[in-house]
Amino acid sequence: MTRCIALAIFVIAALLPCIGRATTAQGIFTMRKWAASDKCAQAAQRAFPDYTAEALAKRDQALKRCLDSQNLPSREISPNEP
Repeated sequence: MTRCIALAIFVIAALLPCIGRATTAQGIFTMRKWAASDKCAQAAQRAFPDYTAEALAKRDQALKRCLDSQNLPSREISPNEP
């Protein structure tokens, strides 16, 4: 009985890395969209690096244009962000 339990624990421990790597097509698709969205945000930040009200407005417009051009969902802005 003890051997069976030990064997079962060993098999489960051996399979854990494989289970963690299992991904779905939807997960891969979502990660690619997040990466593309992050690239849009980085490009907008590079284009308008200042933190003035005018630069922030232009940055938001550039981000929105980039997201729209790639058919990505818009980002929600929390009320605590400038």
